[in-house]
Amino acid sequence: MRQLGTFLLILVGATFVMAHPHFNKKLTAQLPGGVEASVSYQTVPANEEHTRNAEVDSFITPRSPRLALSGELKVGSTTIPAGESIIGVVKNGPEDWTLALYPGQLGRGQELDSSKLIKLDSMFSRTEEPIEHLTIDISPGHGRLEGKAVLTINFGTLTLHGALS
Repeated sequence: MRQLGTFLLILVGATFVMAHPHFNKKLTAQLPGGVEASVSYQTVPANEEHTRNAEVDSFITPRSPRLALSGELKVGSTTIPAGESIIGVVKNGPEDWTLALYPGQLGRGQELDSSKLIKLDSMFSRTEEPIEHLTIDISPGHGRLEGKAVLTINFGTLTLHGALS
């Protein structure tokens, strides 16, 4: 009986050692106009079922990834303040999403003030092959966002691009 207990303990321990890691990531980009943008996030598993079941108009953020800006950005009629914002998405409908920022931080259990959400000019698409872990990047835009710096977020089969310039 003791051998069985020892075997199970070793098996459970090996499972934790062999479980795949999640990385803390940080990237920095120099945006047009000299503003430095820094993104920090953790490569958490994509939980597309959570997004699918979310209510319309809800702000969804996977473990609160952050965008930090060294200066204010003006994108059309939208102003993104300098400082730190939470990166997330707003569900407009089953197949309609907007990339959004929430200035500052939210404490555990603190209610979101939706009037503070900054909705970016966004492009939404789906991929055929799901992206298993959250990825975020800043890159040059394409299509309608050509010539702009864009924030891109990928999770599951969802991809959103939001204009930063």
